[in-house]
Amino acid sequence: MQEKPISLRKRLFYTRSVTDASRTRAVLNNAILHLHPTTIPVPALRFTYTWGLGGISTVLAFLLGFTGLLLMFRYDANVGSAYHSIQLLEAQVVFGALIRAVHHWSANLLVVISFLHLVRVFATGGYKRGRTMNWLVGVVLFVIILAFNFTGYLLPWDQLAYWAITVSTSLLSYIPLIGDLLRNFFLGGADVGQSTLRNFYAIHVALLPVLLVGAVSYHFWKIRKNGGISQPERQNGSAAERLTTIPNLVQREFAVGAIVIVVVLLFSMFTPAPLAGIADPVHSPNPAKAAWYFMGLQELLLHMDALAAIGVVGIVLLAMFSIPYLDRRGSDIGIYFRSKKGKIAALVGALLALDLVPLLVIADQFWVDVSTWVPGASPGLTNALIPFSLTILGLLLIYGLIRLFVQANHSESMVGIFIFVIIGLVVLTVIGVYFRGPNMALVLPF
Repeated sequence: MQEKPISLRKRLFYTRSVTDASRTRAVLNNAILHLHPTTIPVPALRFTYTWGLGGISTVLAFLLGFTGLLLMFRYDANVGSAYHSIQLLEAQVVFGALIRAVHHWSANLLVVISFLHLVRVFATGGYKRGRTMNWLVGVVLFVIILAFNFTGYLLPWDQLAYWAITVSTSLLSYIPLIGDLLRNFFLGGADVGQSTLRNFYAIHVALLPVLLVGAVSYHFWKIRKNGGISQPERQNGSAAERLTTIPNLVQREFAVGAIVIVVVLLFSMFTPAPLAGIADPVHSPNPAKAAWYFMGLQELLLHMDALAAIGVVGIVLLAMFSIPYLDRRGSDIGIYFRSKKGKIAALVGALLALDLVPLLVIADQFWVDVSTWVPGASPGLTNALIPFSLTILGLLLIYGLIRLFVQANHSESMVGIFIFVIIGLVVLTVIGVYFRGPNMALVLPF
């Protein structure tokens, strides 16, 4: 017998046939289906090494929002009391040190997870077939996450944070025409001080959260409109079997989210957030390093003029935004590294980065002096134009070699170049963090 439909009155008002539990369940289901498609392809439900990176990023963002709100109750954004407010938080507030540790490590982990998520989307061609805008929003989201970490880095007002921000913001002054204007705008003056702390705090707790919520909402909406994450086509052209999002996907997401929260809590219990001595504008540490996620750029600055390094970074960012327009081949969407040749191209790119980047760093440190190549030339030529040109020519050469020797098509060759750049950035970051000692000289970390 067919069930009688629930009347409009019963839907709107509490009655015996519609309980509080059923209403709550309906609201939750409706909220979930605003963020997910109603059905999911079965292959998308299988656990893989990269499964749920976007969901993990969302869980970490919620952790950051919750712990950040709690920290705001005790933090004082004043250069005379910011450091001491952190000390009092950790010493006198119940679970204060744990809350700060969860916030700190969640922020660092979010950079890593969102970076891996971006790499996974590229590796599976998740920017193809109507997904271009979502890729662009994803790149913007990663920039917002870096901005969150960067602005939050200064807030403890300790020696490490003060000089990391001083080093990082000094890079802005090398941007042609508007560099000094940008630097003074963000710092609120010529040097890091009270205006800087106030600006960074306002950006961190007011501006960036609004941008993040808006971008994430659009990001999830586009994923829902696209029917979930990208999946490879079947050889016979048939569509993959689909299961309902509730409960199949939700149960998995809940389990992974719970594991992430437990892991972060346990790690934070045994690993407090670092806090160096109070900021001293007169005496800088040796070496004075940027935040770890900018150490790749700082390492690059040791080998070429700042203008050339900014040019390289600018081209890489432009390429990131241009990827959907440079690779329009849609038949390989959802396939990791496009094909077998694409996997070989990725392996070649990774091996070249692991070999060439450390070798070039050592060569530039001990053996090569570009100024001797062109005696009497200006530093702008030997420290900027030549290194910049060699970097771009090197990338083009690697692209050509992959096409020639791997017999890869354009899309597969782009995979090789992308992996080379990504692994190269990771190698530069590791060298900068662990292998640079006093006066930024190369040292062994052990």
